[in-house]
Amino acid sequence: MTISDNTSLDNRLVPPPSPRVAALIEAMTLEQKVAQLVGFWVDQGDEVVAPMAGEMASSDRYEQISAHGLGHLTRVYGTRPVDAAERASWLWNEQQRLRAASGHGIAAIVHEESLTGLAAWRAATFPTPLAWGAAFDPDLVHRMGRLIGDSMRELGVHQTLAPVLDVIRDPRWGRVDECIAEDPYVVATIATAYVRGIQDAGVHATLKHFVGYSASQAGRNHAPVHAGPRELADVFLPPFEMAVRDGGARSVMNSYTDIDGIPVASDPTLLTDLLRGQWGFDGVVVSDYFAIAFLETMHAVAADRTEAARLALTAGIDVELPSGDAYAAPLLEGLRDGRIDEALVDRALARVLAQKEDLGLLDPDHSAAPTEIDLDSPAHRTVARELAERSLVLLANDGTLPLGPEGRPGRIAVIGPNGHDASALMGCYSFANHVLAHHPGTPFGFEIPTVAEALREELPAASVVSVAGCDVEGDDRSGFAGAVDAAASADVAIVVVGDRAGLFGRGTVGEGNDTESLELPGVQRELVEQVVATGTPVVLVVVTGRPYALSWALDGDAGSVPAAVVQAFFPGEEGGTAIARVLSGAVAPSGRLPVSLPRSAGAQPFSYLHPILGGDSDVTSADSTPVRPFGFGLGYTTFARTDLSAPAEARAAGTFEVAVTVTNTGHRAGTDVVQLYAHDVHASVVRPVAQLLGYARVSLEPGASARVRFDVPSARLAFTGREGARIVEPGRIDLWVGASVAERETTATITLTGTAHRVTPADSRIVGVHVE
Repeated sequence: MTISDNTSLDNRLVPPPSPRVAALIEAMTLEQKVAQLVGFWVDQGDEVVAPMAGEMASSDRYEQISAHGLGHLTRVYGTRPVDAAERASWLWNEQQRLRAASGHGIAAIVHEESLTGLAAWRAATFPTPLAWGAAFDPDLVHRMGRLIGDSMRELGVHQTLAPVLDVIRDPRWGRVDECIAEDPYVVATIATAYVRGIQDAGVHATLKHFVGYSASQAGRNHAPVHAGPRELADVFLPPFEMAVRDGGARSVMNSYTDIDGIPVASDPTLLTDLLRGQWGFDGVVVSDYFAIAFLETMHAVAADRTEAARLALTAGIDVELPSGDAYAAPLLEGLRDGRIDEALVDRALARVLAQKEDLGLLDPDHSAAPTEIDLDSPAHRTVARELAERSLVLLANDGTLPLGPEGRPGRIAVIGPNGHDASALMGCYSFANHVLAHHPGTPFGFEIPTVAEALREELPAASVVSVAGCDVEGDDRSGFAGAVDAAASADVAIVVVGDRAGLFGRGTVGEGNDTESLELPGVQRELVEQVVATGTPVVLVVVTGRPYALSWALDGDAGSVPAAVVQAFFPGEEGGTAIARVLSGAVAPSGRLPVSLPRSAGAQPFSYLHPILGGDSDVTSADSTPVRPFGFGLGYTTFARTDLSAPAEARAAGTFEVAVTVTNTGHRAGTDVVQLYAHDVHASVVRPVAQLLGYARVSLEPGASARVRFDVPSARLAFTGREGARIVEPGRIDLWVGASVAERETTATITLTGTAHRVTPADSRIVGVHVE
């Protein structure tokens, strides 16, 4: 990563403000300016729905902090279970008050969370982002984003704090379920599709967490990051760059972490020089919740909140969320005593007002609040089901699946703690697990059948009994006997195990729920083993927010392991139905692992993007080989990939075409995720043994073939050279296509020619895909 020397304060405002914004800045008082740089969490109570919210909440009263207007209203729908129409009526009236209070007719930006759909009561809950990655389907994610954005816009929401573009490095980290994949290109393409969908609806997307958060030491939340500049530039930054340059994202949120001792919230080389100076980002940077105050309380690089405000403003954070812990009274104090330059405030203010101008928040609003709104329409549910279905990954199958339609079992035992609990299907940032957990007894407000209920609906001729056997957590084995009896008397046992999403110790995965072990929580493994020992065929369904070490269920001897294993990453409100449809055979599984299935916690951190010495070798007795590799996934048919072709040579500064034939060699229709990989055989710096260049979902009838063509920009092979610039070097590149990164089913070689090419903003980052 190289940083431009052109970093003076004056040239960091790109583009210059419009005449309207410039006139506003000139007319505003200091108090009015500062008010536009903060949010306020109107509804925040005792619920812990953000890190350390109880400790760090602003002591300023809402009336005081909004006396001169307000920059953001924080989660007015997403903090408590409120009726959407009633809340909208309040919001429309409140915006009129804030316009008047600002002195200049300026309304507040309303922001919400939307990692699994709009985080509001009764709103549709989609699969978690890790499931987006497993589906390998950017077009469907775009459709989902547009639906979520439409719901937000109708409710008067202007900005969403999504998507997450952190590249997975360590599955022990609790926030893995918010992430998309361990591959930067998969993260980039799918997150960019989501950004476009949201912004097509007129809502601004926020890229988070910029940058390096997922590399937190030992998988611990907020822990230091020890990534070097090459890893930052080649692994963590490309998704953000694509979402900014190709997706047009309008907002970015900083990472909580520090990188090599510098907290990102105080780092102008990242938030200004790189983001704005090199990438041309002209939107708004918002702080992650309480991140500016954390410069004092957690990082100890600021003596007080005023100094924290100065550091963050200088770095390039324009708005403090969720409340004004540093940018309200402490910032005003620093401006008045000369510790903070007012030019820093004007720079941030120009960006905020430009965003509000784009959103129409500087104009009078004569619209009326909606009186009725359907946040879980048939269109929402259709996309939720399709995405859930396409995200399910079949890890093993001895032929037991699919269950029907012929030979459908008469007696099915659904066993396991996640088989009869709807909340187990939803991720950490779902409204149900994020907020309703603090409101016991409040209904979800939408239909979400459990796996057991969905199986009864899908297989009406079967007799389905449901026995939990144990809880997700804890060591209570008193239910084992009943589970074993149910399995022994059934034709097949569907054992549904996994995670419970929550925050900060309330659950087994989610923000603040990091783990030292990658074994299934509690005594769930013992439950599975006892059910398998009955001799009844067992289909293991793993519903989780992270990959677990499952070698005991996948690699044992026949008869000692489940007959089939399905991985489901929190599949959302239609997840139970999707699982039932895949088990029955109504839908063929087509998901692929977006993250390597780990061998053990001790083998972490691990990525398929490792160099030779980062994998299994003769120089170590420790085996880091994953149990199932990145890109792995079975179906109910088979595919052959043949005739990979590529030109013998291509320019290092050009584009080349790679094509492969894919044939459905089985007896039923199915979908293959065609994966094109590359390896730079000899380079000036150490390179990974494999890199995904491009991918495509291809659906084929039995016996049918398709020719899949990839138009690959040579810049997809770029890396950070010894001089610190991203380059494409001439030399030999091995190419292959297979069922996963580990299978070289058909291969080719290409040689890049010419001199080393320094990558520029004009270079394409996207692989074109054509199916013929």
